Amino acid sequence: MLTRKTQDKFLLAATWAAATVTILFLLWVVWHVLSNGLSFVTWEFITSSYTRIGEASGIWPMIVSTVYMVVLTLSIATPIGIMTAIYLTEYAKPGSKIVQVIRFCIESLAGIPSIVYGLFGMTFFVTTLGLGFSILAGSLTLSILILPVIIRTTEEALMAVPMSYREGGYALGSSKIYTIWRLILPSAMPGIITAIILSIGRVIGESAPVFLTAGMVTKIPESVLDSGRTLTVHLYKLTQELFSQNEWDQAYATATVLIVLVLFLNLITKLIATRYAKKSY
Repeated sequence: MLTRKTQDKFLLAATWAAATVTILFLLWVVWHVLSNGLSFVTWEFITSSYTRIGEASGIWPMIVSTVYMVVLTLSIATPIGIMTAIYLTEYAKPGSKIVQVIRFCIESLAGIPSIVYGLFGMTFFVTTLGLGFSILAGSLTLSILILPVIIRTTEEALMAVPMSYREGGYALGSSKIYTIWRLILPSAMPGIITAIILSIGRVIGESAPVFLTAGMVTKIPESVLDSGRTLTVHLYKLTQELFSQNEWDQAYATATVLIVLVLFLNLITKLIATRYAKKSY
């Protein structure tokens, strides 16, 4: 029989091993992409416009379209997701029928394949509402797609806040909404940051819903009602015709820019949320 101390050491070693494997997988993917594409990323490649596959063409319109898509999608989905999580944790009666229905709907949304979201977005936003293939139609579709991530992660972060914070606020005469805004949300900010970061990766990483709603136009959108091609959709298009070394180079260079953009947006989001959390205290 193993002693309790030996069991603890074994479980600790297994935990560290699992974490190490996860980090190694990430480093392996990043290294593979950067080692094959970093040498082909030039200033001209980033800032010039796209011409056609097989030529030295840039990806600046795709970068702009991707940033538009991320900002607009988060602007729509984040307030709805956070307010839904606040209702479920702070206002709704635990175990009530309405809570069960809402949780069932959230779990159902999380299990729907992304291509189905794309088909719905193309039918409803593009055709029925008349938005056409546009950044707005794509953002509305992706907003529905990332809502389960934001709601569930934010909900777990709110439930992790000690009950004494709420009791202390009420004891000092603070209203419920003031306690939530000034005490609960700042304390749950790390979890909310996680939700936003996960959502950014999901928005940038999706191709099927964006392809069916935002279109494939390789020009800088002048407004959210214009069509645009994101970096992921562009990379998908490049991989359909990998017949020459130049096309492989463009694909790896695009993947490199995509990874760097994801890391940059995640860093900016974390810095903004951290500064907001400090001001809230």
